[in-house]
Amino acid sequence: MFCTAVKWRLPSLQAVITAVALVLVCLLFFMLRYLYRHKGTYHTNEAKGTEFAESADAALQSDPTLQDAGDTSKKEYFI
Repeated sequence: MFCTAVKWRLPSLQAVITAVALVLVCLLFFMLRYLYRHKGTYHTNEAKGTEFAESADAALQSDPTLQDAGDTSKKEYFI
């Protein structure tokens, strides 16, 4: 009776250890893939072409989303 209990427990223990090892390897793979894809990337939402403008006013005047701003005599800058 003791021999059959050991024979039954050993394969189940090996299956559990194998499953845990497989989960850890998969987790390591996905973590490394995420770190590789997201290294040093920084995305901004600035308008295209504003880095070559002479001043902040010129950059904002060429922005199409701000064309209907209206009066250009009053200028406000938010820092």
